[in-house]
Amino acid sequence: MTPETIEALFQHGGHYHFARWGRPIVPVVFGVEDATLSVVKGALEAVVGLAGHKMADHDPELGANCMIFFFTEWSELLGVPNLGAMIPDLEALVARLQKVGATQYRAFRFDDAGAIQAAFVFVRMGGGLEEMSAETVALGQAVQLVLDWGEGAFAERSPLALHPEGGAVILRPEIAAVIRAAYDPVMPAAARDVSHAHRLAARVAL
Repeated sequence: MTPETIEALFQHGGHYHFARWGRPIVPVVFGVEDATLSVVKGALEAVVGLAGHKMADHDPELGANCMIFFFTEWSELLGVPNLGAMIPDLEALVARLQKVGATQYRAFRFDDAGAIQAAFVFVRMGGGLEEMSAETVALGQAVQLVLDWGEGAFAERSPLALHPEGGAVILRPEIAAVIRAAYDPVMPAAARDVSHAHRLAARVAL
């Protein structure tokens, strides 16, 4: 993972922007059965543990700070109570996502230091996602919400891979290394200068 490779992972509209969670993650999951709920939370716990970060049962300011929605049609979001108050221009967003046939969307909120304060994750089970195992979908979403990755970070290559021996779905080792380095206590919770990518690359190399 060169500095240039890592820089590309956090490109937002042509600008470098990195952010990790600045507080324990308190997830709440909508639209799944109890069995799948445990899979989703298990995947999130695994990725958060890899990062050396923490999860909690309650956020003193927000209650739950990570809301994950699973559904089959984007229009279902328009019927979720109070969601419009949390997601600006929800109707326009839904229309745009429907038009492009999107299967997922993430929105982050940041604190005064620039760290991730809250996340809203929307997953439409269509476009091939419905054919994947719950474990694969859950692990993919957990990886993508633990950092504010750039919009093109995984456009050409998934953060997941198949284990060469057992065939199980795993996190790509180089992406796991970036996550661990990103949560190194000596690293800042947010950065907008590309020199940050060089610091991440140095820690990944170790």
